[in-house]
Amino acid sequence: MALKAQALYDFIAEAGNNELTVKEGETLIITNQSIGGGWIEAQNSRGEVGLVPEDYIEDDEWDDEWDDMKSTGGYAESESGDAGAIQRGAHASSMKISLNKFPGFSKSGPELYLLCKQIAKGKEKLPIYIGEVGPVWSYPETQLDCVVADPKKGSKMYGLKSYIEYQITPNTTNRPVNHRYKHFDWLYERLLDKFGSAIPIPSLPDKQVTGRFEEEFIKMRMERLQGWMTRMCRHPVVSSSEVFQIFLTYKDEKDWKTGKRKAEKDETVGVMVFTTIEPEAADLDLVEVEQKCEQFNRFTKAMDDGVKEILTVGNEHWKRCTGPLPKEYQRIGKAFQNLSAVFNSSGYQGTTMNTNMRSNPKKDLHFVMETNNEYKGLLGCFPDTIGVHKAAIDKVKEADKLVATSKITPQDKVTMAKRVSTMSYALQAEMNHFHSNRIYDYNRVMQLYLEEQVKFYETCSPASAFVFMPVFPLLNLQIAAKLRQAHSQFTTM
Repeated sequence: MALKAQALYDFIAEAGNNELTVKEGETLIITNQSIGGGWIEAQNSRGEVGLVPEDYIEDDEWDDEWDDMKSTGGYAESESGDAGAIQRGAHASSMKISLNKFPGFSKSGPELYLLCKQIAKGKEKLPIYIGEVGPVWSYPETQLDCVVADPKKGSKMYGLKSYIEYQITPNTTNRPVNHRYKHFDWLYERLLDKFGSAIPIPSLPDKQVTGRFEEEFIKMRMERLQGWMTRMCRHPVVSSSEVFQIFLTYKDEKDWKTGKRKAEKDETVGVMVFTTIEPEAADLDLVEVEQKCEQFNRFTKAMDDGVKEILTVGNEHWKRCTGPLPKEYQRIGKAFQNLSAVFNSSGYQGTTMNTNMRSNPKKDLHFVMETNNEYKGLLGCFPDTIGVHKAAIDKVKEADKLVATSKITPQDKVTMAKRVSTMSYALQAEMNHFHSNRIYDYNRVMQLYLEEQVKFYETCSPASAFVFMPVFPLLNLQIAAKLRQAHSQFTTM
């Protein structure tokens, strides 16, 4: 009997790669499931045969061998350039909460944790302490960091499939490991499933259909992967997790596959991650929990609006500075150069003209735009994380009604209140982690921006001004002095 499967997503075949275009919901016949590398061969209803990413199809009748292949194959490579991968990664500004199934529960949601009768013992514990700013995660003595570098092009399946592999070197081992983009994607999905209910996990850099092997794109992707990894390394819970550590420190291919299988079988995911959290303080009042939740929700929404405005204005300025505006200044500069040549040919002292013009919006705006892009993705995750807490609060508010209808016991009500307090401690620890990083990031980005502005005004004369008049160089120096003064305020923060 032929093995049938259903397409979960649209997938558009790339020319010359022996791939098969499929539509979401389409029924396929599996003709060869031993291709490897995250691909299978399938036939559609029109009799066309080709390769399809294995994670784009689903069937309840996979055998054990297929499951092993699936656990080692990971997610479909972005390097395949398919539109389906882009569709699957379209939740760049938000995230999905894992729909976990546990014995005794018919649906997902905070009640899985709030009403869980038995909490697994021996799992990793995530302590929360009370610091000067309130609840905080337990931070390591040495900050984990890593370097993403040395991208190299590789191929497989006799050259039919190409990919870019990056070298990641953590400061804990100083031993590099190699990963493709699909491995980063696998890590993102695992972190999202495990921590998404308690910790916002921002998406990876967007996938791309064409030009993925161009030098400029590879450089940009590597820089953004570095930013994503740095942010994950800075989070004490994420960086110390077993799945993140195996990504950075696996010893060989066998160790990597074993670590992947273990991570994919982890049951402490979704809202059940709260079972590992242990606050050191007394339970919180439900009213206080709700107020903290609402206050932070308002802040993140307002900051999200502010970040989007900066990105909009910055992109418009970028287009002007890299589009028609440079040509206009080049024409003006050429005119001044011609006039300068005439002045210099006079042989009369004091009539020389400085026509030096420098403007580099890429340097000025680069860190501003990249940082705000990161925060746009991060802020887009918070509504889902906060939504989990709101749903838990609403469930506790219904406790009296549930007790009255004998759906839960009075002891269940007490347990629910205690557990929603734990959830609130986690949210507040995350709030404080976010604010600490926000202050550091924006302090740094303003330093870099002002440094570039100071360089500009100290070395540049406006093309639109008659710079042989002494007032304009003086004005530039005055502006540079003011910018240096503003820069000093950020360096002392």
